[in-house]
Amino acid sequence: MLIGFDAKRAFHNSRGLGNYSRHTIRILSKYYPDNHYFLFNPKTKRKLSLHMAENMSEVNPQQLFWRTFPYLWRSLGMRQKISKRKLDIYHGLNQELPYGIQYTKAKTVVTLHDAIFVRYPKLYPPIYRLVFIAKNKHACKVADKIICISEQTKQDAIKFFGADENKIEVVYQGCDAIFNEEVSEKAKQTLQLKYNLPETYLLNVGTIEKRKNTKLIVEALHRTKNETPLLIVGKPTKYEKELRTLIAKYGMQEQVTILNNIETSDFPALYAMAKMFIFPSIFEGFGIPILEALTVGTPVITSAGSCFEETAGPFSLYFDSSDADQLGALINQVLSNDELSARMIAEGKKHALNFSDENIAANLMGVYRSLGFVPISNYSNNTLRGDFETTK
Repeated sequence: MLIGFDAKRAFHNSRGLGNYSRHTIRILSKYYPDNHYFLFNPKTKRKLSLHMAENMSEVNPQQLFWRTFPYLWRSLGMRQKISKRKLDIYHGLNQELPYGIQYTKAKTVVTLHDAIFVRYPKLYPPIYRLVFIAKNKHACKVADKIICISEQTKQDAIKFFGADENKIEVVYQGCDAIFNEEVSEKAKQTLQLKYNLPETYLLNVGTIEKRKNTKLIVEALHRTKNETPLLIVGKPTKYEKELRTLIAKYGMQEQVTILNNIETSDFPALYAMAKMFIFPSIFEGFGIPILEALTVGTPVITSAGSCFEETAGPFSLYFDSSDADQLGALINQVLSNDELSARMIAEGKKHALNFSDENIAANLMGVYRSLGFVPISNYSNNTLRGDFETTK
């Protein structure tokens, strides 16, 4: 089977949607190797290194006009490439499908991650919201199948984008394979020296923006007079200035460390060394950092509501995302109770197995299979291979 992917973020985004794209491409290539995967990249200058297996090909704009306006190629120009390569399936990994793709012979799938820009309009510029609402509605209308990464996202797709519930399949996300590897003591020591980390710390990972609600952690530590070091890791935005102002107001500059531009390979050790992972985000479509923490074996405290119970599972702890006192009490509870912490680690790792690469790859292929492509052989452990014949 010939499968195309919108790979813009796979090549150019280091976290978030980029991780989802890279993970999807990697696990399908691994578990269904007899398909061929075309990665449509609008910008020929790569920002990130992406391992290209033998069953992958990168597709770029060739004509000067499309190279000059790559965003237009992604929305309009790719259609010709899709038709030329006679793709069986084109999968828009990031809430978009090219305009006019319904006139190609390819079956279409789109992944929807969230509707945060609709739920919280004040966090996004008006033109951004107008453009992406239009793109999302178009994708939901023309797609043969819609993948939502959580039940929360499914409900939002129906409510905000008019998605047909009969076309929707919920397929959860996974995380990078590096989080499944055991973190050695040597790796921890090396990382501690590299970033001058304290021996014990609380951890928060995610873009440092208002929606992520990072100030609540600082407020919680201040109110409970908890002096445990806090490490905040993520891409900076204007919100970081507000965060630093609050830290200075409470005189916590020595207690709170903010790190930007951390290498992906360093994250497993960062999680493994933390006493707990705290994720006070107001709203997410899935929350990959939660899964990364659980997979490594770090207790998770996160917000109640949204998709968080789906991702973090029954043995993580939850708080009202506006209640600093409640968060502070939970932090102290975990720090003072080794038995609770150990149970959260063990049960969290079990819950993370639900998001294994093999399970997610099989679920994704199940969506493709529902479009008329029938497996004709097996891979291993009853996982279907990528040898396909079409019933179309």
